[in-house]
Order: sequence, then C-alpha cells, then structure tokens
Amino acid sequence: MDFLSLLHIQQNNDGVSTGSKWLKTGGETLSSFSPVNGQLIATVSTTDKAGYEAVVAKAQEAFAIWRTWPAPKRGEIVRQIGEALRTYKEPLGKLVSYEMGKSLQEGYGEVQEMIDICDFAVGLSRQLYGLTMHSERPGHRMYEQWHPLGITAIISAFNFPVAVWSWNSMLAWVCGNVCIWKPSEKTPLCAVACQHIVAEVFTRNNVPEGVCCLVTGGRETGEWMSNDTRIPLVSATGSTRMGKSVGAAVGARLGRSLLELGGNNAIIISKDADLDIAVLGALFGAVGTAGQRCTTTRRLIIHESVYDTIKQKLVAAYQQLNIGNPLDAHNHVGPLIDKDAVALYEKAIAACKQEGGHFIVEGGVLQGAGYESGCYVKPCIAEAQPGYNIVQHETFAPILYLLKYSTIDEAIAIQNNVPQGLSSSIMTLNMREAEQFLSHAGSDCGIANVNIGTSGAEIGGAFGGEKETGGGRESGSDAWRAYMRRQTNTINYSTQLPLAQGIKFDI
Repeated sequence: MDFLSLLHIQQNNDGVSTGSKWLKTGGETLSSFSPVNGQLIATVSTTDKAGYEAVVAKAQEAFAIWRTWPAPKRGEIVRQIGEALRTYKEPLGKLVSYEMGKSLQEGYGEVQEMIDICDFAVGLSRQLYGLTMHSERPGHRMYEQWHPLGITAIISAFNFPVAVWSWNSMLAWVCGNVCIWKPSEKTPLCAVACQHIVAEVFTRNNVPEGVCCLVTGGRETGEWMSNDTRIPLVSATGSTRMGKSVGAAVGARLGRSLLELGGNNAIIISKDADLDIAVLGALFGAVGTAGQRCTTTRRLIIHESVYDTIKQKLVAAYQQLNIGNPLDAHNHVGPLIDKDAVALYEKAIAACKQEGGHFIVEGGVLQGAGYESGCYVKPCIAEAQPGYNIVQHETFAPILYLLKYSTIDEAIAIQNNVPQGLSSSIMTLNMREAEQFLSHAGSDCGIANVNIGTSGAEIGGAFGGEKETGGGRESGSDAWRAYMRRQTNTINYSTQLPLAQGIKFDI
C-alpha cells in the first residue's frame, strides 16, 4: 500500500535501532499481520541479548552528551518532530489503523495526540521549574532543581501503538533523558515508522546517536529492561498482570516504574442527566477502538427511574453501528487485534451468561465477505449485577454491562467497588451530585469527569489511575517530574558555618 512505502516499511525490516542506524542482530523474525484482512504486512527482526547490550551502551554514551544540551534547544528538536508528524499524519494514521485495527478517524486522532504532546513538550522545555526556599540559617540560600534521570525505557501496548510512546518520549527528551522503546510485538511496524520519522529530524540536527533507540521483541526483552540497573525509569503500559511483573522487577533493584495498566471504567447516569448526551458518551466510550482502550466504558450504572429509557436508546443506537474495514471512514467499529482477543471476548460473554446476565444486544463473531480475518465481533450489551465476577474484570472487547442503582451513594459505591481505578464519569445536571462525585468521598479513579464519557483524555491533564491501574501519570500537568530527579541545594555565602542543633567545635 502506498502509505507503507512513505513510512519506509518494506517486507523485511530491521527492528533494532539506535536512531538512524539499524543493527543486525541474531534475534528471531516477528511477523505483523493486519487484523483488517488477516494479511501479512511485513516482518521485523527482533533483538538478541548482544543487540540489546549494544543499544543500552549507545544510549548511555548519548545521555552524557544530550543532558548538556539546554532544555529549550532540546525543545526545538521536539518542535521539529511535531512538524514532521504533521507531514506524515495521513500515512502514519493509516498504518495505525491498518496494523492495529482502529477506525481511520481514530488512527488520525492518535497521530494528532502525538503532535499535541510535541507542542506541550516544547513549552515545557522552558518551564522545568524548581523552587526557592528561605533558609533558617543567616547568609544561606536554598533552592531545588530537577535533573534528567538517564535512560527511560518505554514498554508500550498495541491499542495505542504510537501515542503513548510519544507521551513518554517527548517529555523524557525535553527533560534531558534518552529513550529505549520496546513496542508491542503485535504492532511493531508503527514503531519502525516512528523511528524513521524521528531519525530524519535527529540526523538533520546532529542529535547524538542513541537518544532515540528501538528494540523489538517479546516478554524476554521487557524482562531485560525491567531488571537492568542501568535504566533508572521503566514506563510500562499494558495489563495489570504485566504491570505487576514489571513493578516487582524494577522495585527489587530500587528503580522507578511508571505504570499505566487496566481499567474497568464506569459512567453513572443520574435521573437528572441529559439523556441524549449520556447515551452518546456511553456509545463512543463502549465501542470506540472496538472496546480496546484502557479508558473504554465497560459499566453503565443507571438510575432506576431512567433505566428502561436508557436501555431502549442504547439498543437503537447499537443497531446503527457499522462494523467493517477501519480504513473505510463510514465504519464505526473495526476488528479486535487478533484471534486470541476474540477468544477472550467469547469467553467473557459465556461467563456473563453463566452468572445470570441477560444480553439485550447479542454478541458474536462476524463471518463472510469483509470479515475474513476472523477478528470482527459485534459490540454487545448485557444486563448484569455489580457482584458478578466477570463485571469485576477488564475484557479488552466491546462488552457493556448495565447496572441499576437507586441512590447516588449506592452508585458511587458500585463505581468504586472494582480493583481498577482509571477513568470514571457521571452524567448529571444536579450540581450536588456532580460535586459529591468529585469529592473525597466520590470517585476513587485517577480521572473523574462530569457530563463527558470515560474516553478522550486531553493532553494538558495528567493521565493515569489508581489501585490496579498502577498509579502512574503521563502526558500533561506536572507528569514531567516522573522523568527527572529532584535535588535540594544550599549555598552558604556568609563567613560563618552554623552547624545543626547548635553543635560547636573549638577549632
């Protein structure tokens, strides 16, 4: 396809790079199949341990130089990356859609998120502020400053194959760090494309080789990174199971981990909600990216007085969904990432029915012309109970559970009574309900919205969640601090040296 050649995607690609240089390693070959049609897109060579060691060594060399570049100068490089992404937005967006399976509009939107974080990071490069404090000792000045950590390892997931990497890398770069990226083995070609785009900018500006590194591989590669004492920060996005493994390995060596893990997100729909807005927010939240977002709406907690009305509106809305090739802008829902995801979808439906759930919109795997990959499924809706075991777990697929409540306290309790704590919303025009939802006694999630859905976080706010979501924060606000180390400085400009606790020495 034409967009592949524009991004330098060939049938056989090297998957290990220190920037503009691609390394030949003894790793296995990794094949990328499109969930759109089941066809092989291309293959990449993965890294072996020798290749990994070469990448880390080059990253260490680069950090010694890159950290000395003034932060605004590093920001200028990121600004140019943003301009390059604007140039490549159409072909890169199509590759995201084709390799991952999300709709074309969402593919373009993901690249736009990359552009937005570049813009944010450029401004941030002049705002890496510390604080000045008053010393209790005369003739002394105290302040704090922030220094880069070193190597930032980025382990990304398939569902956002480029955006989440950019959230981490652009901030890490303006902070003075270098990056090693291990993309999902399900979407390696999106990473190869990004590496080519960034390498063009870095080469033009004489950025040291090793500031932007790429290693492709599976679980073993991630374990090398997690256990590597030369890597002070590992940022990992994926399942809670994966995050626990990464967190334990990094914590055992007293490193830092930034974890963005599972979500089991809910929208509370009040009796005082604007029902049209509520249904629209629930619809997009539940079926966007075929239910494969960490912020996907998986539970609707609906007041008993409007329950039947919401149910009817949702059934009507689901009947209007177009499911098919995501490169066709008329389709709302594309495929799941692979047949393993389809099997988990079917298993969740069976589990819900076994527990007593009643499906008002039936699910199933689509077959026939246009669905040859076997990865297309029907978004479905089940009436369920909060205590169902399946409702407590995240299924990365378009399955929506309807739950009923009678009081706002009950609704918030249902919302919070799951292991995950990423995104949450309430649909209400009642100010008291909205404020209670946002209060200390309200949502326990990292993101809490009023009258918008659980998906669609903006770049300017810190993104992340609590409990089994991992506690990490990426993107906006002061998330940049995760990529730096704090240093407190005291300067004595007096002729005396007052000691702590009034201690004196006769010398």
